[in-house]
Amino acid sequence: MPSLSSIAGADTGIVRERPFQLLLLINVLPPLGTALLSPVLGSLVEPLGASTANIGLMMSAFTAPSIVVIPIAGVVSDRYGRRPVLIFGLLWFGLTGTAIAFVSTFGAALALRALQGIGFAALTPIIITSLGDLYAGTKEATAQGLRFTGSGLSQTAFPLAAGVLVGMAWQYPFLLYAVAFPVAAVVYAYFEEPLDEADDGGSSTGIRAQLGDMRALVAHRRAWTMVVARGTANVAWFGFLTYNSILVVDVLGDTPTEAGVLAALASLTYALAATQAGRVAAVFDDRLYPLVATNVSMGAGLALAFLAQSLAVAAVGVAFMGIGFGLVLSIYRSVITTLPPADLRGGLVSLGEGSGRAAATATPVVMGVAVAVATRPLGFETAVRAVGVGTGIVGAGVGIACLLLMSASPPIRMDG
Repeated sequence: MPSLSSIAGADTGIVRERPFQLLLLINVLPPLGTALLSPVLGSLVEPLGASTANIGLMMSAFTAPSIVVIPIAGVVSDRYGRRPVLIFGLLWFGLTGTAIAFVSTFGAALALRALQGIGFAALTPIIITSLGDLYAGTKEATAQGLRFTGSGLSQTAFPLAAGVLVGMAWQYPFLLYAVAFPVAAVVYAYFEEPLDEADDGGSSTGIRAQLGDMRALVAHRRAWTMVVARGTANVAWFGFLTYNSILVVDVLGDTPTEAGVLAALASLTYALAATQAGRVAAVFDDRLYPLVATNVSMGAGLALAFLAQSLAVAAVGVAFMGIGFGLVLSIYRSVITTLPPADLRGGLVSLGEGSGRAAATATPVVMGVAVAVATRPLGFETAVRAVGVGTGIVGAGVGIACLLLMSASPPIRMDG
């Protein structure tokens, strides 16, 4: 049986280190914010009194608050440390997510989803930042890749469980969010602050000065282009998550079960691809080339899936999309953590993740409007296909344009 190092490279010894193990444990939760609902959204329409037109708001309600909260969480973690923010995020994410099982109206469910998005904002960006605190170079790229692999495995296993549980009662999938509570207990007991010096709030550097430094950092073209590029990677992924069941059931004429299998395939392929992030980063001196290639794979894969006339061809497209997504996000994150000084790392990483949440929030809404507008002249099936292809092109195209701008930008200097 091959060892992990033979699969993912020489830096995989980090999996034996307790801080990395604990960050992987925390990382089980955030992907479930959206993935857990993808296969069960249709089953929520009737019991919550929603409609097929507005049930997608269960996704947008979760992602929208984090656009604002993620940058705040990053600044707080830079100032007060990573550990308290992570513990709060776990408890809040679990509490608000589990509470959805005990409401009976669509409005209450949307409100709780919005509150749960605040918990998410205190998790993924801080996990990514903590890996940047702990590791550097190809070791950090490997760490970011393995973290993302964990996300993919989480998004493969839990949605399958949710699909089984929703057949028993619509409330049961939301009870899976309660796993956050024992994880929070373990983190409280064993997780040590990765920052060398966690600011206790008494630092001579005031919050206004810190925000001023963040503005100066983001004004650098090398920084803001990476923040935007990080966001565009979510366009293809959330376009797929939102329209997967519609593509499979309404366009291709297959079943919801097969839609679940396609979603699992997407998660599994990006999980496997992410294990190779460290190796890919080590091969290229300039990460521009692998990032452009993975953007092409992601956008072209989504386009192929929406153009497919059979589930088998759609699966090929989804596999290419997953490979691109798994590598591009892992490498983006390892690049972003190296751009700022350590005391601004959490802030910049959080801006990048906030950009991703903005794309995740806007993509389902824009695609829905585009499908509605295009259905009248083209018909529903052609409209869905055309909008899906366009989503792949736009997501990859904007990402590549930002990468080219970044590569032509001078290094970031924060000399005062």
